[in-house]
Amino acid sequence: MTTLTLPDHLMALDARDPLAHKRSEFHLPRGVVYLDGNSLGALPRRVPERVAQVAQGEWGEQLIRSWTAGAEEGRDWMALPDRVAAKIARLIGAAPHEVAVGDSTSVNTFKVLAAALGVAQPGRRIILTDAENFPTDLYVAQGLNALLGGTLELRRVPADDIETHLTDDVAVLLLTQVDYRTGRRLDLKGITAQAQAKGTVTVWDLAHSAGAFPVDLNGAGADFAVGCGYKFLNGGPGAPAFLFAAERHHAQAPVAISGWMGHADPFEMARDFTPAPGARRFVAGTPMVLSLSALDEALDVFADVDMEALRAKSLSLTDTFIELLEPLTARFPLTLVTPLDHARRGSQVSYRHPQAREVMADLIAAGIIGDFRTPDILRFGFTPLYHSHADVWQAARGVQAALEARA
Repeated sequence: MTTLTLPDHLMALDARDPLAHKRSEFHLPRGVVYLDGNSLGALPRRVPERVAQVAQGEWGEQLIRSWTAGAEEGRDWMALPDRVAAKIARLIGAAPHEVAVGDSTSVNTFKVLAAALGVAQPGRRIILTDAENFPTDLYVAQGLNALLGGTLELRRVPADDIETHLTDDVAVLLLTQVDYRTGRRLDLKGITAQAQAKGTVTVWDLAHSAGAFPVDLNGAGADFAVGCGYKFLNGGPGAPAFLFAAERHHAQAPVAISGWMGHADPFEMARDFTPAPGARRFVAGTPMVLSLSALDEALDVFADVDMEALRAKSLSLTDTFIELLEPLTARFPLTLVTPLDHARRGSQVSYRHPQAREVMADLIAAGIIGDFRTPDILRFGFTPLYHSHADVWQAARGVQAALEARA
């Protein structure tokens, strides 16, 4: 840790990194090691040009004609949500017609939770969730329950006790695959199978999964899922979110927010809602063209990426960080809370520290940008597309310096 030059074994890992060339596709500020891509992904270099072209050319020159202009070449605004959905589908193990893009993760959680309740077995009234699930998922469930007159029960239990609580009265299981604080990864396929064996419908939040490692929703038999576009997908602040609805549910699942863009023929202006084929029925309002275009361009970074290679590099980066910080856990009140088991780890590493807020502020001031999560979590996200082992080593040295200064 006190060495002033990058250790040989880390240089060797970077030298044979099959994803090293992807780093040049991102704008990364000098003097910064950015470890917060699990909150906001870095800017892909081609996005500003794309957004400028959409604003100046398509909006500025073509005006309203851009809704349909270029349809033959796949450049029209009307089909933009479907084009983006197809790119996301490849990353999450879904068919393009099972993915809808638009709105926020919270709004999409409302949509799929309502849909899941609509296909759940009659008489069941419990939504089962992890006690420490991301707050917005809990808030949405609470709001939906209030809208339904309080007829449901939101049952929050420890993640380790999910299987025990999968009883015959559970309608929907609502879980986030990777814990936003600890980076703990749940067994998507195994838990989905356990739930469905009990007749329970599954809703998965992929906010810290999509783009971070391979996800196979159809391989796992998942029912519904949601995810955001601005974390590991690098779509920019407030980027449109996505939802997944398995094809087998399309005919029966209710569309709780049935907007005109989810109609089978939006410009027919019919007075009754007829859902569009596939998940497009969940696209409620007019596409957010500027932000969707940014996400569309950002997703092209993944076009030539082997997701298994991405996962291998993620594990190598996080393993290296854990190994470099391990000596510090004996010297300081620093406690690893991210699982060592690869199967149970996302693409982040988190530690507890009694002065976590202050330590993270020191790190950010020094150019090591992670983030703090209440009450005492230091969180570091690793994005294999633009991180190197040299970044990890520099970050570890920065953590050591910050802890020593405070000691």
